Amino acid sequence: MSAGIGQKYDKISQWWHDQHVHSEYGLPQIRRAISYTWEKRKALDVGCGSGGRVINLLASHGFQITGIDASEQMIALARHHHTNPEFIVADICQWDTAQKFDLIVAWDSIFHLPLDMQRPVLSKLCGMLHTNGILIYTFGDEIGEHESDWHDDKFYYSAIGITGNLEVMMQNNCECRHLELDQYPQKHVYMIAQKITG
Repeated sequence: MSAGIGQKYDKISQWWHDQHVHSEYGLPQIRRAISYTWEKRKALDVGCGSGGRVINLLASHGFQITGIDASEQMIALARHHHTNPEFIVADICQWDTAQKFDLIVAWDSIFHLPLDMQRPVLSKLCGMLHTNGILIYTFGDEIGEHESDWHDDKFYYSAIGITGNLEVMMQNNCECRHLELDQYPQKHVYMIAQKITG
């Protein structure tokens, strides 16, 4: 991910957990993605943070869960609050696995990737899906890079736009099942895509 993003979230990990642990933010969209899954065996949460609402939702549907996050403090909180999932401190740009997943969630996480890693990481996630597996993730309705001031720090974001994301999905045998600017007029987009062939 962008340099130091894990450390930036380390600094706000407890605040983040307290703000989101009981939130419904993103859950209707992830429920929609779950409704599209053919099998509910393994799920991957990319940028899982401190766990909480998304992990609880996945667990309630019987998924065996792996969560990864670049923040050591976020993962420490996730391990404290959840006993069954496997939590890994990792940068998705470098992390890989031979496992295949029925559902991959990357909610408000991979928009922190360097711009030149957007396509490779999305291709990697598509490759981690079982045939008919579902990927749900968020990105920006724009192309390029920017920084935002937040919590007395600067946070990096990048995006390849709606067309770029659709291109990556098609190149990796994934079809868009749902795409929405769900916080309009903000440029926040989520997509649900399905792996068509292995």
